[in-house]
Amino acid sequence: MLTPTRLRQVAVLAEHGSFRRAAATLKISQPALTKGIQALEAALGVPLFDRQPSAVTLTEFGKRVVAHTQALEAVEEDLLRDIARLRGLEAGGINVALGPFPSVLSGYVAAARLIASYPKVTIGLRVADWRAVTRTVAERKVDLGIAELSDAVLNEALTTELVGQHRAHIFCREGHPLLTHARISLSDLLAFPWANTRLPPRMTGAFPRAPCRAGHLDEVTGDFIPAIELDVPMQLAEFAKASDALLFGTLGMVERELEAGTLCVVRVPALNMRASYGFICLKHRSLSPASRAYMKFVRDEEAIIVERDARLEKLYA
Repeated sequence: MLTPTRLRQVAVLAEHGSFRRAAATLKISQPALTKGIQALEAALGVPLFDRQPSAVTLTEFGKRVVAHTQALEAVEEDLLRDIARLRGLEAGGINVALGPFPSVLSGYVAAARLIASYPKVTIGLRVADWRAVTRTVAERKVDLGIAELSDAVLNEALTTELVGQHRAHIFCREGHPLLTHARISLSDLLAFPWANTRLPPRMTGAFPRAPCRAGHLDEVTGDFIPAIELDVPMQLAEFAKASDALLFGTLGMVERELEAGTLCVVRVPALNMRASYGFICLKHRSLSPASRAYMKFVRDEEAIIVERDARLEKLYA
């Protein structure tokens, strides 16, 4: 008989390739699992697994069953999500994937404000490079992503909204050799190690193809991989204390260091780089009240960042 329980048994057995391990995962006895698989094979009239002494592998029939099972599980997940959405902000939770810069600039602060306003809501935050964020949303592993949109806008299954666009400045320690230059060019910058997250191809058109002290271009993706690649651009000043590394970020990220004089702005008139990112979500999935509330807090924080950076531009840039 075709039941959700037996379909899940097939999926778990396919994942583990072993009746013993699959039975342990399902918390049933190995004979019960064997009986369930045999019953399903008998009902369908086809073998779902090839059985060898060391492992079991899916037949073509089994692969088709697993594919349909995964689709059914996605439908069930969407149903449960919709029910939670209808229950409102009194319960439920949200999972968000954040790119490096939005996590530091607005993502964490917005999460804190969400929890302060709605204590019964839970939120899970994961930080990854912007390509991974897009992939995680597309694979339905999170409710919402906030990251660079270069990949997401090319995926027809996703919808996007630009939410943050901030000028990125270059910083160095006090006394850095670059500060003695009357005029600084891109080639001058490339002579020193960069400490940053990877840069998308939209920023790297003028960069040299060959590796340099600053970093190198990824031949597959076109991303620029800095010499010091950061998962999250936090505690930037630490990289400048005893080195000639150049740091990238917004003025607000290093406001204290600029005020104290431990970091300086490297002025490069010809280089206008912007941290640009936005919301990424599945096109045909309804957003929960918790997701919408979180997005509002992100927008509010982004407005504060714009005002703060405008004030700091007058002081330091």
